[in-house]
Amino acid sequence: MRRAAAAHGLRVLALSPWRIAVRDDPDTRRALRAALAADIVIATSPAAVRAASTLATLRARRGQAFCAVGSATAEALRRAGIDRIHAPERMDSEGLLALDVLQPVRGLVVGLLTAPGGRDRIAPTLRARGASVHRADVYAREPIAPSPRALAQLRAFDGPLLLPVSSGEALTTILAAVPDDISARLRGARILAASERLAALAREAGCADVRIADGPRPAQLLACAARDS
Repeated sequence: MRRAAAAHGLRVLALSPWRIAVRDDPDTRRALRAALAADIVIATSPAAVRAASTLATLRARRGQAFCAVGSATAEALRRAGIDRIHAPERMDSEGLLALDVLQPVRGLVVGLLTAPGGRDRIAPTLRARGASVHRADVYAREPIAPSPRALAQLRAFDGPLLLPVSSGEALTTILAAVPDDISARLRGARILAASERLAALAREAGCADVRIADGPRPAQLLACAARDS
């Protein structure tokens, strides 16, 4: 995001809503073994791949398919040792569920490498299609207090504010975590939403100036800043 912003002459102020913690306990390891033994394995984020590869060796069996929600997750799988990956052009849950490999899943087992919360549409949809889903929540998003320095910088900044949104959970978490004046400032920013679903969520959260990007990549998010709502 910093590189993409610099190309537009913009600066980035990071407000982290959480930190990533690998869930290393017997139940998680059992769930991960079951997920990795499935006919199809889906990774929902680069963090899920990194956490899973910390806990186990990722290796594709003959006839087993690996799917990624987007290009960054696919690249994380490649770095972890998976060569053949199915990934959608539309990098969200809807795009993933439209993949050809996830249509004839009746009677198959699907493993899901993910975290609590987040993409909750995938497992129910696959079960409705007749698949058995083994979910492995291999990491957790632990909320953290926003940096006082970042809040002070935001209060001192009086120019136009852009707020890229590629996670609905991140948006709602940060709006609830910051003081009221910062929350109002964020709701008044120009929202750059990665999908129509996230745009609708931003509007429900009280954001009025919302643009919809062509995808979740930083360059795509920033490219939609000047679009009409």
